[in-house]
Amino acid sequence: MMKLFDEMPVIGRGEVVLRPLKPSDAKDLQAFAADDRIYKYLPTYLAERKFSDAGEAIDYINGPLFEQKESLILGVFDDGKFAGLAEFYSYKEKMRKVSIGIRLSYERWGKGLAGWVVALMVDYLHSHTNIEIITASTMSENIPVKKVLSKNGFTMTAGNVSEDWGYKKPTLADKWFR
Repeated sequence: MMKLFDEMPVIGRGEVVLRPLKPSDAKDLQAFAADDRIYKYLPTYLAERKFSDAGEAIDYINGPLFEQKESLILGVFDDGKFAGLAEFYSYKEKMRKVSIGIRLSYERWGKGLAGWVVALMVDYLHSHTNIEIITASTMSENIPVKKVLSKNGFTMTAGNVSEDWGYKKPTLADKWFR
């Protein structure tokens, strides 16, 4: 078994593929990061929104962010088209633990893609890495993602926990474990 940050993997089955972002994905990432609807239930400090230029964001995601084991962010592609981002973050090597998160294009919400992406991520972690503990955090009001996590074998371990997600007021979040 390899460790999570040994490589930037390509994960996929059928028409859904998670892969490293390429410079040619910059235009799609730029439009994605500019759509505030996508970020309604997400922290304010995500990597792709730190840069006004998506090419710089991709360089940062594939370079320092990955190299320093802060986050492994892969593009989500559905039938060859950019559909969002899948992230592995808060990696704790000695504990064999990581958190996961996804963000999908607004047009893809409610179509089953989120469940498929989470299943791919979990399967990859359990079958190709030494990760034993997978966690996730959701805004308490994000009911659809709660359902996605439950359907993928996650259990909520704490609800309505006050956290700093970068907003003016603390964010109420739920904690999940698998």
